[in-house]
Amino acid sequence: MQEPIEDRNLTAILPLTPPRQLKARLPITASAAETVRDGRAAIRNALHGRDDRLLVIVGPCSIHDPEAAVEYAERLRAASRPLENALLVVLRTYFEKPRTTVGWKGLINDPHLDGSCDVAAGLELARKLLLQLNELGLPCASEMLDPFTPQFVADLLCWTSIGARTTESQTHRELASGLSMPVGFKNGTDGGLDVARNAMIAASHPHSFLGIDVDGQAAVVVSKGNPDRHLVLRGGTAGPNHDAEHVSEAIERIADQGIARPVLVDCSHGNSGKDPKLQAVACRDVLQQFRSGRKEILGVMLESNLEHGQQGWKPGAELARGVSITDACIGWDETEDLLNEIADTVKLSRG
Repeated sequence: MQEPIEDRNLTAILPLTPPRQLKARLPITASAAETVRDGRAAIRNALHGRDDRLLVIVGPCSIHDPEAAVEYAERLRAASRPLENALLVVLRTYFEKPRTTVGWKGLINDPHLDGSCDVAAGLELARKLLLQLNELGLPCASEMLDPFTPQFVADLLCWTSIGARTTESQTHRELASGLSMPVGFKNGTDGGLDVARNAMIAASHPHSFLGIDVDGQAAVVVSKGNPDRHLVLRGGTAGPNHDAEHVSEAIERIADQGIARPVLVDCSHGNSGKDPKLQAVACRDVLQQFRSGRKEILGVMLESNLEHGQQGWKPGAELARGVSITDACIGWDETEDLLNEIADTVKLSRG
């Protein structure tokens, strides 16, 4: 028997509901669309210096329990309402998780948390949850990892990131050039800024690249470039980069991009050494810089959940409610305290 020339290492190619059909089954509502439009406009205004509020992107490292995510969102909406004059609060709704080697890849890839990787169900679940969260009046943010995913859910997101592992990828830079919302590019896993700076430049230009259309057909996608890009400092193997020296360097490196507030600081990942107790340390360092006049800072990102910490995951395992199964998070009480502290900083900075 001759060795096959194609598909030698494949076991299946499974059909997927086209984006148009999924959107028809779960259409965006008027209230959800208003949340998305208002959220995107507010972030753009902050990014380009027309709004002095701080952007706070906060929520679970990854969403694995939709019911717990809705409870978290309801708490966040209630806590953020009194702070709207000072903060732009956006919920982390991360459904795709890049892995250094292997592991759970997120709700879209494995919604049943059992290794079955029912992607069709995952896309439907993610869209349904995003609709519910936007209808609560809470803008949503996520990372774009798979280049096909935006056709299914991007209309329900007001901000997105390109992660440290993919910022150097041409595919993701091209993808970002066509997205309809502001995009934050994370520095490389080593902490280097060059890949993120280059990504910002690349995404500002037009591109033609391969993708899918709303009917799920392979297509050439033609973008005009995204004017709403910024840098996300997340630390790296060389250590944290949330301090004044690193923030100043980052601002100087991308000053030629003409963006008024081009730096957002991720208080987790390399900036906390993945120790949730150090997120507040990183956050307060950034707030001190903002109070000192560093108004080029756009805001902060916090990994937060109903409960503090992290729990291990394996297929079929019983899980505690409201505890992360990816990176360890701060708990709700600390989150609420930090939101108030960030808002107080903005109010004080106004004199």
